[in-house]
Amino acid sequence: MPTDAQPRRLVVAITGASGAVYAHRLIQLVVDAGIETHLVVSPLGQRLLHDELGLEGLSPAGLATLAGLPEESDKPDNLILHSFRDVGATIASGSFRHDGMIIVPCSSNSLGAIASGMGQNLVHRAAHVTLKERRKLVLVHREMPLSLIDIKNMQAVTEAGAIVCPAQPGFYMLPSSIEDLVDFVVGRVLDLVGVEHDLKIRWSEKVLRKGVGSRE
Repeated sequence: MPTDAQPRRLVVAITGASGAVYAHRLIQLVVDAGIETHLVVSPLGQRLLHDELGLEGLSPAGLATLAGLPEESDKPDNLILHSFRDVGATIASGSFRHDGMIIVPCSSNSLGAIASGMGQNLVHRAAHVTLKERRKLVLVHREMPLSLIDIKNMQAVTEAGAIVCPAQPGFYMLPSSIEDLVDFVVGRVLDLVGVEHDLKIRWSEKVLRKGVGSRE
């Protein structure tokens, strides 16, 4: 698929590491951009959405909220939900063409399963298909500290072609809110899959002159 144009279709997965706000903001932006977004959520990902965002299941109202719409809205037509257990879903096939897959947040459990080649659920199966078809796979890992197992798993998935993008916001933009920090991480992820956005994440000499100091 072309990488120099706005993506037409993305796969997004949510697993059970803290950081539901990252998934919420990313889905909001890609859906608003008109990108066909195929979503799969693990059971612990659903618990995460409940505990951190207050979503009561993945009902149409919940999906509308996840896409940044009022709860009483219909879910967007370009947000398609797939069952976590359905390894026969379209996104589990290499013939299903897309412009990239993002796992946000990505738990150490999912990282390890992907690194090991396990494919017993749709998140892992879709990730393996993305790798074998040489498409972009971005893992927004959000657990700390890292064990040696995590580090070796990151090496394995990187060697297989994935991009490990830890949820580590920068502070050179002088963030004034949690939303600014979330946007920094989400903006970097969107850059990796080629989605145009106007989030304030760009480093420039103007930022340096504000008094942030040297980057050395």
